[in-house]
Amino acid sequence: MRENWKSVGVIVVALLIGSASAASADVIDGNWCSGDGRHFSITGPTIVTTQGVKTQGKYSRHAFSYTIPAPDPSAGAEVFMILLNEVTVRLRVGTDPATPTEIWKRCDVTS
Repeated sequence: MRENWKSVGVIVVALLIGSASAASADVIDGNWCSGDGRHFSITGPTIVTTQGVKTQGKYSRHAFSYTIPAPDPSAGAEVFMILLNEVTVRLRVGTDPATPTEIWKRCDVTS
């Protein structure tokens, strides 16, 4: 009987751990990589840009925006991101809807 309770405990713990990691993946926080080798990192309202500069932005669970800081050549431009799914972000530089968007993927995808 005691072994059955241990098995149930192990299963409950595994389910809790699995659901916690799934829930944390449903946020824009994390490390993001482009197809051409660039990367940035978001933690709450803080971003470390592709140039390695730490700055603040407007954060929500599924979106992030910020003004590109110097010394980036595009300094002053606004960047808008939206989380499409657990592993994909769509990014646009500037407010012109005709500007092409970029697709970024999580750098550290685990299964």
